[in-house]
Amino acid sequence: MSHPDPELVQVRSLADHPVVDAGTNALRMVAPGAVTAGRFGLVEYRLGPRASGAAPHYHQTFSESFYVLSGEVTLYAAGRWQPYRPGDFALAPEFGVHGFRNDSDEPASFLILFTPGIARERFFAEMAEMRRSGRRPGPEEMTAFYARHDQVMVEE
Repeated sequence: MSHPDPELVQVRSLADHPVVDAGTNALRMVAPGAVTAGRFGLVEYRLGPRASGAAPHYHQTFSESFYVLSGEVTLYAAGRWQPYRPGDFALAPEFGVHGFRNDSDEPASFLILFTPGIARERFFAEMAEMRRSGRRPGPEEMTAFYARHDQVMVEE
């Protein structure tokens, strides 16, 4: 019987995954798919007070799970927006329509776990750059952007 290899365990310090500032929101790629060999990706997301996050959408090739750390996050699930508080968990499987925002006057933070660990960090980096630069792509460019990142937007 072989013994487990202690070298397989990976530890990332806070400096290994800096915050990406997106205006009133910020995110940290805690464990991108590149680090987990595509098993999963983990993002810490921070929403400022009364901040928008993601309009209702779904993904065809990966699931997202949400775990609220602090504040109150309003998630779109089962066809309606509802508040989630610290310790609450939600799973949006493939084709499960979901979204998130902060409707409260306090900041909120939560984790997003996506499986498998696709290169989702590219999506977040591009979105942050658009917000930071103030660039407002037209509908055709946004449709192509979402298609590149397996994000299908839906009407509420």
